[in-house]
Amino acid sequence: MDLKKLQSILTTGENIAVEFKRCGNGIEQDVYETVCSFQNRFGGDILMGVQNDGTVVGVPEKAAADMIKNFIKVISNPVLFSPTVYLVPEIIKYDEKHTIIHVHVPPSAEVHSFKKDIYDRVDDADVKVTSTAAIAQMYIRKQNIFTEKKIYPYATMADFRLDLLPKIRIMAQNHAGGNHPWTTMTDEELLKSAGLYGRDMATGEEGYNLAAIMLLGKDDVILNVAPAYITDALVRKVNMDRYDDREIIRTNLIESHEQLIEFGRKHLPDKFFLEDTINRNLRNTIVREMVSNTLMHREFSSSYTAKFVIEKERMYVENANRAASEGFITIENLEPNPKNPIIAAFFRNIGYADQLGSGVRNLFKYSKFYSGAEPSFEEGDVFRIIVPLNSEYSFDYVHESNEPKSELNEPKNEPNGLKNEPDLRLSGIEKKILSFIKEDSGLTQKQLSEKMDISLSTVKRILTKLKGKGILIHVGNKRSGKWEIRNH
Repeated sequence: MDLKKLQSILTTGENIAVEFKRCGNGIEQDVYETVCSFQNRFGGDILMGVQNDGTVVGVPEKAAADMIKNFIKVISNPVLFSPTVYLVPEIIKYDEKHTIIHVHVPPSAEVHSFKKDIYDRVDDADVKVTSTAAIAQMYIRKQNIFTEKKIYPYATMADFRLDLLPKIRIMAQNHAGGNHPWTTMTDEELLKSAGLYGRDMATGEEGYNLAAIMLLGKDDVILNVAPAYITDALVRKVNMDRYDDREIIRTNLIESHEQLIEFGRKHLPDKFFLEDTINRNLRNTIVREMVSNTLMHREFSSSYTAKFVIEKERMYVENANRAASEGFITIENLEPNPKNPIIAAFFRNIGYADQLGSGVRNLFKYSKFYSGAEPSFEEGDVFRIIVPLNSEYSFDYVHESNEPKSELNEPKNEPNGLKNEPDLRLSGIEKKILSFIKEDSGLTQKQLSEKMDISLSTVKRILTKLKGKGILIHVGNKRSGKWEIRNH
């Protein structure tokens, strides 16, 4: 690692893939816990000789070589590490007085334990995993398999909602422009053509798979194979502690899609918007992308309850996820990753979804027109899409002047009439964070997370947005610094 990259890591601070260890008296147990958690998650970098706030204190230069030998001895010991780990620590001369030991830990295809305990990386902490369900999810994440392909050899045609197939044929035909092979197939041929019937090449089992049951299974059959499967649709605009309206949806994915779309139509405003000369329904477009994503990309083996929640200043969907990384997805770093390719292909055939990755692009594009702000996509064990809401915003109308906007008057280098200046309007959650900071400017990100009752990664994302708007700056180091509010 070169010094420029090292300095960048020290400035950024600890996160899900970076850990600082002081190691003043040698390598302690918590270093090995971090090695274990990094291997069980997405990998990362350990810097020994660095305090939690990023201050370099160094390790004894003469002892560095022996520290590395001891480190390798521990991670190679099958009694301590299972499976054992092969890593190559690096000694870095930070300056004339300070020496750092750097260890890059790659992600592993296996689940590792240290002293018979399994550790996982959550934000910037190493967490001991004791729950059987959490350990099972870890194994699923590590395996290069799709749980939607699990075979149920005793499932028969009688277990499916075959009454949905005539409508599905029409939908596929209309989406394909009038000609689709499913229209001439028998019911059994259609299911096999869609990949809903298969054979497990490892066990030899043959039959209908989990994707078939989730897409078209009868409600009692779905409950039998996925007892925790549910989508909880909520409206919280007045009663924030409970809800104003609620629907619990437990049926097949085809009808779940229809019910969730209708729930969104019922509780969201339908704003006028012209795209070129065509009136596009922004509400339906945005809700469709959110609903399709949460239905076709969720991890059905998890007991986590999927949600579609509409609040006054935002709406969001969240579902259990088989994460390939952790963090926020943007247009720039978007790398489409199919979670359930069979279900996704079925949705595309009937027009419930478009090509992989297009949903993210559409939400970034149309959320600006619907609410004047961008959505956020949070990748992790729970996947979230958050779309800001603003009932008073209209892209085609300016409330202050009561005059319609004219794209003809916008600068030519600003596409679709959207200005390049930062949007200084604040969402409800941004205002709430600022109010806490006004009361106590020394609050840490973790303390804000606890006060707000939201995840640490969400707090970090919002603080980054506020800093980008020039409203908030942080003065001092990570641990003992203070926040300053400006332009607000």
